[in-house]
Amino acid sequence: MSSDPMSASAGPCPLAIVVAVAENGVIGRDNRLIWRLKSDLRRFRELTWGKPMIMGRKTFESIGKALPGRKTVVVTRDPGFSAEGVEVAHGFAEAVARAMRLAGEMGAQEIAVVGGAEIYALALPHASRLHLTLVHAAPEGDVRFPDFDRSAFREVRREARPKGPDDEHPFTFVELERTQPLGPA
Repeated sequence: MSSDPMSASAGPCPLAIVVAVAENGVIGRDNRLIWRLKSDLRRFRELTWGKPMIMGRKTFESIGKALPGRKTVVVTRDPGFSAEGVEVAHGFAEAVARAMRLAGEMGAQEIAVVGGAEIYALALPHASRLHLTLVHAAPEGDVRFPDFDRSAFREVRREARPKGPDDEHPFTFVELERTQPLGPA
């Protein structure tokens, strides 16, 4: 593997962003999810199962624990942070390097980047795929998904889902694949 962990993102184990985002770009409020979408939580599990996940400390704290069936790398600036069942990285490049190692150990074909906004912003130039859940609502929130160059991606899948008994809003699953070269490390 290259000494630059970011260059590995173009290698055998690409980065994939997994996010649920409202029509107004909101992804959270007060370090919490702002909707109940059981169907999306099932999809999140399917998309991340058996893979390493990269997330920020606040996202990890909102979940509250390491999730089963996955390996978690938490990115934090806090040198004293530790949590049971996770690996800690103090920068995004270090997180990618740790996730690449874990992916090799797990036999994973993809690394899931699962939030929050700052981690998504760091991952977007290096992501090969975006697994979006477009929530058909415009809630107030204090965290937004970062803007990105949509022309760098092509839509490869779309599935509209109505509001159901376990879902507060209708939503659409959208999968985007990168068509332009990955960003520089």
